[in-house]
Amino acid sequence: MQVQLAGEPARPDRVSEDFTAATPEALVLLDGSGSPEGLESGCGHGVAWYVRRLGVHLLTRMTDRADRSAAECLADAIAETAALHGGRCDLAHPNTPAAMVVAARLHGNSLEYLVLGDSLLVLQLVDGPPRVIGDNQRFPAGEELRREVLAAAPGSAERAALRMQYALAVRAARNTGHGPWIAAAAPKAAGYAESGFVRLSALSALAAFSDGAARYGGLFRLGSWGDALALLAASGPAELIARVRAVERSDGRCARWPRASAHDDASALYARF
Repeated sequence: MQVQLAGEPARPDRVSEDFTAATPEALVLLDGSGSPEGLESGCGHGVAWYVRRLGVHLLTRMTDRADRSAAECLADAIAETAALHGGRCDLAHPNTPAAMVVAARLHGNSLEYLVLGDSLLVLQLVDGPPRVIGDNQRFPAGEELRREVLAAAPGSAERAALRMQYALAVRAARNTGHGPWIAAAAPKAAGYAESGFVRLSALSALAAFSDGAARYGGLFRLGSWGDALALLAASGPAELIARVRAVERSDGRCARWPRASAHDDASALYARF
């Protein structure tokens, strides 16, 4: 694989809670699950700390354990990262640091992939349209509340209160069987990832996007996923993120494109075969 990657925090004064890393054989992209200001987590380390360690453990597993499936590698990495927290962290807390995950690796004549959460993997096939994998942990019980958040005036006390209510609802339900599964402290969440194989002969390239970068073909609809792949091939991931940022700046009050935050951490990865 020939891999390019880029990332940018939501704000220059904050550390990104995304993480990307790659070797010629494997790649990972993690999108940390950020929280509204003031929401306790039971952990003193924070989301950025968590995604970096989980990402490194996962990449290591994906490169040196061909005998373990991608889901098993993720479960191992979650367990290994949980062990680093120490006794002062309450890993049973519903808001313990967590992340969405995209991972892929060469496996013989195939590519093995895994996606958990609302990050996206887009496969550019030799024949046919791109195949989009991910955004596979929806929370139907919270959709009405999420619509109320987006309908409230940006920056208002009402929106802040609704966003906190929604965050608490999601966190109470996730990894319980009654809501979304996410990579946090429970290794069993890895079993709910979408995973599989695709023959390398059928694949020409792939792209991975954190939620913030996925606004290109999702929320903002700046082009199709085929257009996104073409842009990545021609100009690289940094250009795609720059175009997302330009749209965000043009709609700083989130009026034209209602969204939880004007800017989000954005990471994108592009690999050719």
